[in-house]
Amino acid sequence: QVQLVESGGGLVQPGGSLKLSCAASGIAVGIEPMAWYRQAPGQQRELVGNITYIGRTTYADSVKGRFSILRDVAKNTLYLQMNRLKQEDTAVYYCTVTATNVWGQGTLVTVSS
Repeated sequence: QVQLVESGGGLVQPGGSLKLSCAASGIAVGIEPMAWYRQAPGQQRELVGNITYIGRTTYADSVKGRFSILRDVAKNTLYLQMNRLKQEDTAVYYCTVTATNVWGQGTLVTVSS
């Protein structure tokens, strides 16, 4: 059974940084295509970025240059490093295995002064 558990969310000031984690079990993070999504209050879930099985990453224009997707094969964990955060980055962030219905429970990121 595949499980994804996100953590690392919290309250951060504009301009600050956070690193989200997605601990996986039942799959190998190093060989699965995975993605981060987010859902702001009252809005649809949107793609933040993804990573292919060979490690190629792509990002939404809104986060390009500020966010990075990383993975630690030894810890079987996917990360989302978020820098220069803006208020509009406030959302619940989810990780998923690409093209599956496997999602974590989400972790809330609030960017506010």
